[in-house]
Order: sequence, then structure tokens, then C-alpha cells
Amino acid sequence: MLLLLLLLCLTTVLSTFLSTLFLYIGALEASRTLHKTLLRRVLHAPLTSFFDITPVGRVLNRFSKDIDTTDSDLPATLRAWILSLYLSVLTLVMGSIQATLILHRRLLEGILRSGMTFFDTTPRGRIIARFSNDINTLDYSLPMNIKNFIPTVLRFGTLRAARRMHATLLQAVLRLPLAFFDITPTGRILGRFSKDIDVMDNELPDTLGTWRAAKHLHATLLQAVLRLPIAFFDITPTGRILGRFSKDVDILDNTLPITVVATLVVISISTPIFAAVIVPIGILYYAVQRFYVATSRQLKRLESVSRSPIYSHFGETIQGVQTIRAYSVQDRFILESDEKVDGNQLCYCPSIIANRWLAVRLEMVGNLIILFAALFAVLGRETMNAGLVGLSVSYALQITQTLNWLVRMTSDVETNIVAVERIKEYGETKQEAAWELPNSTLPRDWPEQGMVEFRDFQVRYREGLELVLRGISFTVNGGEKVGIVGRTGAGKSSLTLALFRIIESAGGSIVIDGQDISQLGLHALRSRLTIIPQDPVLFSGTLRINLDPFNAQSDDDIWKALEHAHLKTFVKGLTAGINHEVTEGGENLSVGQRQLICLARALLRKTKVLILDEATAAVDLETDDLIQRTIRTEFKDCTVLTIAHRLNTIMDSDKVIVLDKGQIVEFAPPAELLQSKNSAFYSMAKDAGLV
Repeated sequence: MLLLLLLLCLTTVLSTFLSTLFLYIGALEASRTLHKTLLRRVLHAPLTSFFDITPVGRVLNRFSKDIDTTDSDLPATLRAWILSLYLSVLTLVMGSIQATLILHRRLLEGILRSGMTFFDTTPRGRIIARFSNDINTLDYSLPMNIKNFIPTVLRFGTLRAARRMHATLLQAVLRLPLAFFDITPTGRILGRFSKDIDVMDNELPDTLGTWRAAKHLHATLLQAVLRLPIAFFDITPTGRILGRFSKDVDILDNTLPITVVATLVVISISTPIFAAVIVPIGILYYAVQRFYVATSRQLKRLESVSRSPIYSHFGETIQGVQTIRAYSVQDRFILESDEKVDGNQLCYCPSIIANRWLAVRLEMVGNLIILFAALFAVLGRETMNAGLVGLSVSYALQITQTLNWLVRMTSDVETNIVAVERIKEYGETKQEAAWELPNSTLPRDWPEQGMVEFRDFQVRYREGLELVLRGISFTVNGGEKVGIVGRTGAGKSSLTLALFRIIESAGGSIVIDGQDISQLGLHALRSRLTIIPQDPVLFSGTLRINLDPFNAQSDDDIWKALEHAHLKTFVKGLTAGINHEVTEGGENLSVGQRQLICLARALLRKTKVLILDEATAAVDLETDDLIQRTIRTEFKDCTVLTIAHRLNTIMDSDKVIVLDKGQIVEFAPPAELLQSKNSAFYSMAKDAGLV
């Protein structure tokens, strides 16, 4: 009998190991094939009929979420689904059978006690139908309806929770500093948020307690990340927050411990000597679980880090698909993608192997319970009746799977708690300055004159790096037009970043109309300044929303701004006018039109300080001329700081600042600088053919 039990144990372990391993390997190969096929299809998709009408976000979501589901969730879901289906159907059917027996008995008793007049007035077919059809409904239809109804109710609540969380995320992301997107790869952002949102949408809300915890952690993560200084993203290792909390946590907390304790009590009562082996087996379970967790946690981190380059590469491929197609290098990009996927699977495969290692050990330890229960039953056969022996062995067979599930869920929780650790890490990271100051006394119409002073100002991008602006000092009076020029790396863009406090001062100060900007809330400062960037930024939505996102201007003001921006004729020619739909990134508009829309947006803001960060570097000469003409007329009373790519755009400025290696080498009217042939500005103008 012992030999038979051992053979049964080994067969169970081997079959479980092989079936699960084949399932995971099949899913892994399917994932790789799907990834390669998807990338190849995207690279060969028609530029006009696909990319012009398909948002990049949809393509990235199809790539990230669906592939990730195939990688991680599908194998486990299939196995859990088969088991859950069996248990659910069995439970419902057994419950319905019991209910059917009771109802059948009550119905039969009622009919047998009915008077003869009942049979005289009731057709026999109706009575038979009440027995057959109605009972059949209870047997099959009712269990299915109950099974479908409960998940539907739960999913409705989850849907409402997910909608609220997504709205919170969108509001927070819209406040993210622009410099964040310039230096942070798309894959890192997608990796950090996409799967975590999906996990929080679909898995965490299954129980109220975990949903509330998820909401709190998610809000903490968003608030922390969106207020992080730029230096954080320069030194943060690549990786994504992974977490998997679901109803399994609730089962782990409430259901499994009760089941395990109750089963062990039954076995111990049936075979008292079994109590002697409970503690050693428990220690063995604990040792296996601790050994597995120590490895799987690190493997989870490695797999997370190696997945981000896949998202980054795919995002870059989508953005540059036209260039890739133009140079016919699709195969090279597909090969690079395959290499990154292979690198990810090199980290994912050991995780599967470790999982199988745990499964084999758990089955072996679990079968020890069956072995000892059967052994003690055989040894005590003279003092035990057959009923107790059967009860003990049957419960031992049941507890094996329960204990295995308990250890596995505990291990998964500890492994995936990495997500909470990393969220906590972000929550404790140094943040940007305060968004709003509660006791601010800033005048409503500040700045009134637009006077800008730099006082021995220094700045670096993060601690440990060299200064990019080295003690610069100058004053721009209200209404003056000042051009800022210099070679690449001279510090021109750093100056504009410092004005908006996207990078903080390392020394000195910036004063606007008598107010030190370091003493202001970020919202108060950034809402009173206007910038027209080199790369025009538009969002999906109507043209009106892009011009006036806060709905603070009337339609007349918007049309007036469009007229001054030389866009009125173009917009009037559109079918929907200012309600014309702008696609993602403004792809259905030319670069020049996008830049003019940014100009119209600046006109509507009506601030006293305007910064042009090489705003005309990427547009044609005609659009450049239109922008310069509007700036001269409509911003004549404003202070304008122009970072110039084309020197001819600042030749009529009041003054010119020449930067070199983070220092001001010249600051004077352009005519004065051109009189000195030894000046740096004269040399630059000569190179541009202006003198």
C-alpha cells in the first residue's frame, strides 16, 4: 500500500510539473511570435490609412497590455480557470441538487395531499411540467444565472472605480513638467503606469479592502512622481512597478487559514499520532517558501527592468515609422526588437523554472501528509474503524492542494510586494517646490511691467554635475525685446528652464517685478509666464480646447487671436471651424500651422513676459515672417526673451545676450555689437551672412 501511495505521489508531481511547464513554454513561444508578428505588421502598415487615423496610444496599448497579458496572465489564468470552473460548477450543481431534492420532496408532498378536485381541474401535463421543466430550471439554468450575476455586480463596481482612478491619473499627468517628457523615454513612462493601472483596474478592486489600499498607493505614486525634480529621472534605474494583488489576498487572509486548520484538526482527531508530524512538515513548508521567495523577488525585479527597453524601442519605432520605411530598415528594427524580447525572456524563463521548482517541492511535501496519514492509519488499524481511516486519508488528500495554494499565494504576495516597495520609494523621494502657497500675497495682476532680473544666478541639472549657468547677472526692463544667442551647450535653454523653475537655482536669484520667483508657488509662477516652444505641442481634442484649455475665453476672443496669428482664413475653411478635431500631437496639421496655433494660444494668455525658445527653428521662412510680424505688433508692450536660431529674427531687438559656457560674454544692443569686429556676435552674424 505504501508503494502504491508513493507511486501515486510521484505520478501526481510529474504530471503537474510537465503540464504546467508545457503551458508556460507554449505561452512564452506564443508571446514571442505575437510580438514579432505585431512589430512586422506595424512596420509594414500603410502610412496614410493606418497611422493617420490610429492614435499612437492605441498601438502602444495593443503592444504593451495585450502582449503582457499573453506573457504573464494567460498561463496562470488558464490553469486557475480550469480549477475554478470545476469547483464553481461542482459547488453550484451540488447546491442546486440539494435545493432540487428539497423542492421536489415538498412538491410531491403537496400534490399527494391535494384534494381530488385539484386533479379534476388541473391538466396532467401541467403537473408533469411542474415536475420536469421547473425542476430542470433549478438544476441547470438557475446555477448559471447566479454564477453570471455575481461577477456582473462585482465588475460594475470595479468599472466605476477604474473610471475614477483613470480620471485622477489624467488630471495629474497634465500637470507634469514639460522637461519630464523631454528626458524620460516613453517606454519608461508606459512601463511605470500602463500595467499598474491595468492591475489596479482589474485585480485590486475585487475586494473593498484591497481596492482602498490600491487607491491610496496609486494616489501616493502619482502625487510623488508628478512632483519629482528633473534630476530624479536622470539617475533613476529603468524599471516598472509590478504588483499583483487580487482576490487571492482575501482568500489568503480569511479562507485558506480556516480550511487548513480545520483539516489538520480532523486528521489529528482521526489519527492522534499525526499531530507529531504537523510541526516538522510546517517547518519544511516554511523553509521551501523562504528559499523560493529570496530568488523569485530578484527575478521579478530583473524581468521588470528588462521589459522597459521593449516598450521604449516599440514607442520609438512607432514615432519614427516613416523614416524607417524611407530607409528600408524594417528588418533591422525587427531584429533589434527580437533581441530585446529575448533579453526579457532570459529573465522571464528563470522565473518560470523557479516556479516549477516550487511546485515540485510543494507537491513532495504535501504528499508527505498523505503518506503519514495513510501510514498511521495502517499502523493503527487494530484500534481504528474504517470510517475514521477513510475520513483521515480523504482529508489528507484535500489539504495537499490547499496548503500548496497557501504557500504559493504567500510567496506571490511577498514577490509582488516589490510594487509597494517601489511606490513607497517614490513617495519618499524629494519633490518639486510647493504647487500653491496657502498664504501667498502675490497681486492678481502680477507681473505688471515684466521687468526680469538675474542676480548672480547659477544652476545645475542635479547635484554632482557642473554648473550650466555660472553666475550670470543682467536686467531686462519691462517691454524690452532681448535676443539670446550662443553656440550649442552655451546655456540658452537652461535659462528658460530656470525661469519656469523646471530646474532650481544653485545660487543667486531671479526677480520678476520685485518678486523673487523662488518664493512663489509653481502654479502662480508658471501661469503668469508664456512660452512658445521650438516643438509645437498640441493635444487630441478640438482646436478650441487646444487654444483655450480652461475655457476662460469667449469665441470672439479666440477668433481675434486666430486673426492675429494669421490662421483665421484657414480655420474658417474647416467644416467644424474652431471645433475641428485635432489628432494626437496635431498630426493632421502642418508644423507651421501648429506653431501658429501655439502663437494664438500665447495671444490669449495675455501675460507680460513671453519666452520664445527657438520658436521658428523648425518652420519655413514664410511662417517665420508671420510669427515675427505678430510678435512685433501684438506683444509690443510685453517683455520678450527670444532664444534665436536665425540671427535675422533678433536683429531688431533692443538688446542681445551672447552666452558661452554658461556665462554672459556680451550684452548690448545688436547695432553696437556689430560695430566691433572682435565681438562674438559679429562673428556669428558674419557666419550667417548678415554682415
